[in-house]
Amino acid sequence: MLNSGLVLEGGGMRGVYTAGILEYFMEKNLYFPYVIGVSAGACMAASYLSRQPGRNKKVNIDFVGDPRYLSYRNFWKKRQMFDMDFLFDEIPNKLVPYDYDSFLNRTEQFVVVTTDCLTGEPVYYNMDQHGEDMLQLIRASSSLPFVAPSVAYQDKMLLDGGIIDPIPLKKAQKDGFEKNVVILTKPVGYKKKASRFSSLFKYKQFPIISERLQTRYKLYNETLDYVAAEKESGSTFVFQPSQPLPVGRMERKKERLQALYELGYEDAKNNYKALQEFLQN
Repeated sequence: MLNSGLVLEGGGMRGVYTAGILEYFMEKNLYFPYVIGVSAGACMAASYLSRQPGRNKKVNIDFVGDPRYLSYRNFWKKRQMFDMDFLFDEIPNKLVPYDYDSFLNRTEQFVVVTTDCLTGEPVYYNMDQHGEDMLQLIRASSSLPFVAPSVAYQDKMLLDGGIIDPIPLKKAQKDGFEKNVVILTKPVGYKKKASRFSSLFKYKQFPIISERLQTRYKLYNETLDYVAAEKESGSTFVFQPSQPLPVGRMERKKERLQALYELGYEDAKNNYKALQEFLQN
């Protein structure tokens, strides 16, 4: 357990699967010394590391019917499907208070993955150095292309980390964590297909992002193959939905999200003994 990392994929609203697993981990007081998250994975990790059971469910399921959370109204008014100000300001600071003190005093490393808009390369932020800017960096990691604006931080413009490093297992290994637990948000057998829209929509300001989006499906599938190989080698324990539930990246049906959340919780519960054996060996 001393040298084990937790790697959290994104996936938009499919991230409630990760939330269900982390809820069970919190019940068991299971925390990893190193956590790295992308997009929705980084969001779910934040409430996990602040030790706030139930918060991910409240934020991501109970509020999904609020048009400020996710709606076409947001897109027409602000050019963003998710109202990022509502998600990263009003909710944590007013509606579902975030425990900043517990987060800032945690002992675990927390790394957030973003994409540099000018270079198209991943930028990793360790919260030990950027703790006070946590929400801004998670916001950057969660800023999906074309549905949320890029985020300025220090000397960079940043977007969703999933563009260039969707499942950052290699980064965890590079940071010295040989054993890792990976939580995926797509079911077994999933392969990403080339987007029909990637060649239609262009980032004039950031042309490298347009290039990355056209080849993203190849990168994602290669990453899945790498995760599978590491699982086969015995160095990686993988969670992913045991049933292919119909939940989209921008899902708004509360009952579907609740079912996926419960599936994550049950998958964690049913595989917990195997996980403990993996961590202790």
